[in-house]
Amino acid sequence: MKSPLSILHLEDSHPDAELIKAALDREGIVCNAVRVETRGAFMAAIDRGGFDIIFADYSLPDFDGLSALAIAKERSPSIPFIFISGVMGEELAIETLKSGATDYILKERISRLAPSVRRALEEATEKMGRRKADKELERSHEQLRKLAAHLQSIREEERTNIAREMHDELGQALTALKMDLFAMKKKLATNQGIETLPELVEADLKLVNTTLKTVKRLCTELRPSILDHLGLGAAIEWQAQEFQKRSGIGCEVNLVPSDTTFDGDFSSALFRIFQESLTNVLRHAKATKVMTTLSDQGGSIILEIADNGIGITNEHLSKANSFGLIGMRERVQSCNGEIRIAGSQNAGATITVIIPKDTAKHSQEQLA
Repeated sequence: MKSPLSILHLEDSHPDAELIKAALDREGIVCNAVRVETRGAFMAAIDRGGFDIIFADYSLPDFDGLSALAIAKERSPSIPFIFISGVMGEELAIETLKSGATDYILKERISRLAPSVRRALEEATEKMGRRKADKELERSHEQLRKLAAHLQSIREEERTNIAREMHDELGQALTALKMDLFAMKKKLATNQGIETLPELVEADLKLVNTTLKTVKRLCTELRPSILDHLGLGAAIEWQAQEFQKRSGIGCEVNLVPSDTTFDGDFSSALFRIFQESLTNVLRHAKATKVMTTLSDQGGSIILEIADNGIGITNEHLSKANSFGLIGMRERVQSCNGEIRIAGSQNAGATITVIIPKDTAKHSQEQLA
């Protein structure tokens, strides 16, 4: 419980207010009380804020406790409100509770006040924690909904790109092959122009080779075969080389130990995190160099990506539409891992992903 406790006390009797404070002092509850008597003073105090709990007499010459309760519930609904009155029948007490009061205490039984205060503050803390958890859960659900929509958008964009490339490159190549085959068939049927067949065959063989390269490139963009055949370390080295060729940004990879191989389902998650990190570097970091380390340290597999760009701030990390970062966190959580993102303005940024080895081992056992 906070000490000293800040109390807003609606009470027209100064002696009664002193007796109430003394009752709290006896129970070891240190408090600072602000006593008010009128509607205006009560509303002004509520608006100033800073109170942990409200005490109120039920009946005052120019104001009443139920009206004060209504004002408090409208303006500061999270603050506990306890009636402390000299005379309050059972029906009236029930009415105050139905109206939202936390408790009621008769002045002749003031010994009940301290336990009531402690209980009220504990309940208020629990409610605040639940509200915070609910808001966090709602925020998380909203992020997941946005991420799902973002991933669907990316998926559709990838499908559109693949369809376009298949139509433009594979479609045109197959159409050319089809036309050449019809030409060959005609030449063979009429026995005319047969001497040009070797040229057509040679041209078509080149076209088939080009088409096969296109198919291989499309498959690699979807999922590099090197990840399945040679493992995570080789796939990251290959991706770093491709990134350096496309972007002109230096990209160095260190494997520690250098001969370690990394397998398992978690490899896909780490590889996609690496790809997303490089994408963020290219889009936002304005970096000239990226250093990546993939290491096997004790009980964990650690991937660290550091750049020398403009850095990253807490504002960037907390943006609701930072789908790349959200996606990375989701991938890491699916592996029971941990992700740390550090950086400051104009000092680069570092992403560290830690996957426990037991997660990696479990992934391998699932594949076996």
